[in-house]
Amino acid sequence: MLKTILAGLRARTARLVLSSIAIALGVAFVTGTLVLGDAVEAQTRDNFARSARNVDAAVHLQDNSPQMEKGIPADVLQKVRSTSGVAGADSREFGSAALLGSDNKARNALVQPLPTTEKLRDFNLKDGRFPAKADEAAIDVKTAEIAKLKVGDKLKLLDRDNAEHSFTIVGTYQQGASSISMSGSDHVVVSPEGLRSVIPDQRIYEIVAVAKDGVTQQQLVDNINKAIGSGYKVQTGEQLTQATLAQVGDAAGEIKTFLLAFAAISLVVAGMVIYNTFTILVAQRTKELALLRCVGAERGQVFRSVLAEAVFMGLAASVLGILGGLGVSAGLQALVGSFDGPNAGDVQIRLPISWVTIAAGFGVGVIVTVLSAVLPARRATKVAPVAALRSQPDSHDDVARTGKVRIIVATMIALIGGAAVYFGLQQEKEEPAMFITGGATMVLLLAVLLVGPLYVGPINRLFGKALRGVPSKLASANAGRNPKRTAATTAALMIGVTIVAMVTVVAGSGRETMNQQVDKRFPADYEVSSNVYSQPLTQKFTDELAKVKNVAKIAPEVQAYGESDKLKYADVTGYPADALGSLVRPELAGGTLTGLKDNEIALREKDAKDSGLSIGSTLKINDKDFKVVALIKGNSYGAGIVTLSSAQSLLKEAPKGYQKLLVKLAPGTDITAARADLERVIATSPVAVLNSAAETKAELNAQIDQVLLFIWALVGLALIIALFGIANTLTLSVLERTRESALLRALGLTRGQLRQMLVVESILMALIGAVVGVLLGAGFGWLLVEAISNSEFQISFSVPFGQIGIMLGLAVVAAIIAAALPARRAARNSVVAGMAEA
Repeated sequence: MLKTILAGLRARTARLVLSSIAIALGVAFVTGTLVLGDAVEAQTRDNFARSARNVDAAVHLQDNSPQMEKGIPADVLQKVRSTSGVAGADSREFGSAALLGSDNKARNALVQPLPTTEKLRDFNLKDGRFPAKADEAAIDVKTAEIAKLKVGDKLKLLDRDNAEHSFTIVGTYQQGASSISMSGSDHVVVSPEGLRSVIPDQRIYEIVAVAKDGVTQQQLVDNINKAIGSGYKVQTGEQLTQATLAQVGDAAGEIKTFLLAFAAISLVVAGMVIYNTFTILVAQRTKELALLRCVGAERGQVFRSVLAEAVFMGLAASVLGILGGLGVSAGLQALVGSFDGPNAGDVQIRLPISWVTIAAGFGVGVIVTVLSAVLPARRATKVAPVAALRSQPDSHDDVARTGKVRIIVATMIALIGGAAVYFGLQQEKEEPAMFITGGATMVLLLAVLLVGPLYVGPINRLFGKALRGVPSKLASANAGRNPKRTAATTAALMIGVTIVAMVTVVAGSGRETMNQQVDKRFPADYEVSSNVYSQPLTQKFTDELAKVKNVAKIAPEVQAYGESDKLKYADVTGYPADALGSLVRPELAGGTLTGLKDNEIALREKDAKDSGLSIGSTLKINDKDFKVVALIKGNSYGAGIVTLSSAQSLLKEAPKGYQKLLVKLAPGTDITAARADLERVIATSPVAVLNSAAETKAELNAQIDQVLLFIWALVGLALIIALFGIANTLTLSVLERTRESALLRALGLTRGQLRQMLVVESILMALIGAVVGVLLGAGFGWLLVEAISNSEFQISFSVPFGQIGIMLGLAVVAAIIAAALPARRAARNSVVAGMAEA
């Protein structure tokens, strides 16, 4: 029997290799995801180890310390340096300043002092040297690229009074992962003296120390604890490393879980392709299997022979998949690195391969293939020896009927999925609602897959009515003659399209909702904001902007961070009372903003519910009482809206300006001319930037498009696998219908018409899968939109027809490509040889 199996493998090598591609792609995604996860973990360890390298002890304030806002006192650093066993110690601190770029516009920059102890520098020098004088600076490599600065250039930093301080750039460095590097700001390192010239008052958030030779980390920690007293948390260097890694461990795990979910989708799709392939192969080998039974092969031997082929296919596909997984990982790392972020551009392509990854690749590849082949192998054991005496049928009677058991099971699964959807929609919190409803949609998708043979026929006949010509009619008949096979072939594509369509609909709905919110809540024509956190827009600048021709109204915005015993976060946003309803239009759940007074607040509806407050209640923020006069939907304004003077009174320091200015133009004003007038005034301020509602929407849309690009790239692999399934089915179908094709040629069908028949058949199968997938994706997307929406924030359901149309168009083009080789092979077959086929 072993010789028979090996001979069969040699005879069907081409078919099995073609079928192996689908599972190889699925394995590639799994191994690529595991390699990517290991790479992310290694990169994370390197980055965070950089911030903790050579550190033997670290000092932080206790989490509940009253000095948290002011930071660690400077004299604590001197105590640590004087402690027994300390070879060197430095403070880690940073301050915000404005960095003037080549366009003379300011960007927010975090400025750090260079540690005096060389071992404690948590960044790597890339070019030049570190600053040694008060007028020298080094900049992060990404900052150098964005601000178009290089070694030797002059760097200008603005202090709080907008006075310029000039530094000579003497080096560039690469920042490690820390709270500073993840801030999204530019990064500059200067000498301690240079830092004090720009930012006299600093906040020390950490003190790190190196031990002398022979002193252990724990001994150093004990000595420092005795020297500085209570109120501080002192960790060993190892504890610091573990604590910082723990902060991102969950994030790295979530990324890997997210990617593995898409890998699972690819494997399900690949498993369907393999199942369909073995079903066709078993049907084609009816006479061969019957002959084996005639010469004495037992049912078990036939069963094992088919599974042996599956094991061989799985092993071969796993080898290809593991190698391909390295390419997938490199591609995903490049894709992630292309996204804008604090470390974009610093991503290094890493390809760590562990035994776990290799074992997972072989395990998944072989197991999925074997499981996919179990049912076809079982069907092979039912071939009777007498089948060897008759010509091979099309197995129409076996595949055309959909059993009652299948329908009953599908109905039960659909009911379970429907109940889960109902339960998910009842959840008030967004995350449980999204996950429960999302899982329920996948259960409903399974039910639809089971009843595939029922809907394939009617949809195929519907499309067939639009077809003209003999080849097209024959293609429709071929696609509909074997509903189970067609359903299995289209199911793989349907799954991929469903996922893509669902994500696209949800993202499109979110995009449309955000655009509506921008238009509705910010009716101002322009926004002028400060590009630097610590440099608000001054009253003088505001007055100059108000004098611009055709400017009807200016509404300053101030954000105040307060404290309240009834609210977890008591930050509020202040506007002039006369701007409410005209320049600021929040969606209200109750009450009115008209004539808002200094002792009144429009509170966020969710905060009101959580704290048991309602209209008419009194809320204390920073020892000041506010009467709740309205409830606001959404969370665009923090805990609520107060008048401008009330927000300023809540500030701990005297207000120096405004974070944002809303600009309303006079009716009938030429927008283009008004913008030019505004920009002339804005050019006088190094920190002011001009934004419009259109630019805000464009920025939001760009972020959504980035996410969609990533999702489309991930699910695209599943679509490629599905199209390989169509090509594989057509190839095997060409072999199965060799005699039929020859008969058609003998009756007058030309080679071109035969190719056209197969291409149309491929397009029909692709359209069936794509159209059903689009309909399911749109429906599932609507369910997710309803689940995410709540009384506080309602998402408007929107179907992006343009993107859906592109998806259907790509499916048709891909189907034509998938049918190219099978159609060419069918057309080249000899009529005489085909007629002689038994």
